Amino acid sequence: MKDLILVATFTIKEMLKKKTFLVSNLIIILMIIVGFNIPNILNSFNANKNDSEELAISKELIVDAQNIYEGSLEALNSMNLGYNFQIENKEVSFDEIKTKIENGDIEDAIVISKEKNGIKLEYIVEDMTMMNGVPEDLQNTFIGLYKNLQLSKLNLSEEQIASLEPNFEFELKQTEEAEVKGNVIVMMLLSLVLFYAIYFCAYQVSSSITTEKTSKIMETLVTSTKPRTIVLGKTIGIGIVGFMQVVVIVAVALICANYCLPEGMLESVLDVSQITPMLGIFTIIYFILGYATFALLYALTGSTVSKPEDVQTANGPVAVVAVIGFYLSYFTMLNPNSSLNEFASIFPFSAPFCMPFRIMMGIATTSQIAISIAILIATILIIANVSIKIYSSAILNYGSRVSLKDMIKMYKNKDDSNI
Repeated sequence: MKDLILVATFTIKEMLKKKTFLVSNLIIILMIIVGFNIPNILNSFNANKNDSEELAISKELIVDAQNIYEGSLEALNSMNLGYNFQIENKEVSFDEIKTKIENGDIEDAIVISKEKNGIKLEYIVEDMTMMNGVPEDLQNTFIGLYKNLQLSKLNLSEEQIASLEPNFEFELKQTEEAEVKGNVIVMMLLSLVLFYAIYFCAYQVSSSITTEKTSKIMETLVTSTKPRTIVLGKTIGIGIVGFMQVVVIVAVALICANYCLPEGMLESVLDVSQITPMLGIFTIIYFILGYATFALLYALTGSTVSKPEDVQTANGPVAVVAVIGFYLSYFTMLNPNSSLNEFASIFPFSAPFCMPFRIMMGIATTSQIAISIAILIATILIIANVSIKIYSSAILNYGSRVSLKDMIKMYKNKDDSNI
């Protein structure tokens, strides 16, 4: 136990000394702070834009020579539409409007006339190159104003007018008995974050082992302690650092969410009511189990190579397994009540990325959670047994990369008493 603590402590110190580790974490924290402040940055730009717009409200000339709106256009200036409307109930020629625009008396003009097929509105501007058509807010305003004018002539009661535009309520229901709670898209994003947290923490194990192997530190470690202690100690040490890293990042994100985001914005995107202490406990459990699973696999691959540049190639099969497990969880979450998503929550290489969010959605049963954790623990014990046996033989190999055939042979021939 003492040797295990010594190896874990040594690993933690070495991890925290790395400049790349410190710089990468600093960059992540800065990105989180900037990301959560994007709404404030945009609001500051919009505030400046609104201030400038208030100083220069668009001047609009409305020509209603036929009195189609019967004097109701005067109400437009009380609607706070961002325009200063000048109403004319007499004929104004196109040339006169052009002169007013060129002189800066007005910016745009709307000429209203009655046609056989209805009402025609001509929107006259100086240059229409950058325009996609008549502004939609003006269209809706003039249509609504004319509609209300005509309705008022029918002497309808308030109930009759309300019946023309009833208040529609839409409700979504499902036939599945298990009701999914929360925003599935947000949960998919959180699953992505959990995957990267587990994967990159575990990946550090193979890099650490290979680096120490090439620097001959491993020879000293092997002579002073057992290979089992080295594997477990390095896995625990890097896991502690990784967990601390995740805690710091999550803490910074929560602080920024509370103090940087506009009030109510987080609740509008994420159903905070589903985030409970129990969910936090299960997420930590699955983070630890998921990390242990992939870290022990990476410990195995790290011990089979003698050059740091060969680590990525050796880690390829483990990376493929991790990506398959993640995508199995990620895409089946679109239909969380499906059998495939249930399988993903139990399959050991996808369960860490899937089950916490089935719990969050309220569709995971107690038996499913228990089975999932039991299978993960059994998988970790099997992988640990295989990794430690092969590690103890391959760790002092400084020649070519150990092949799969060699690993099978090492596993069969290794004496457990030396592990």
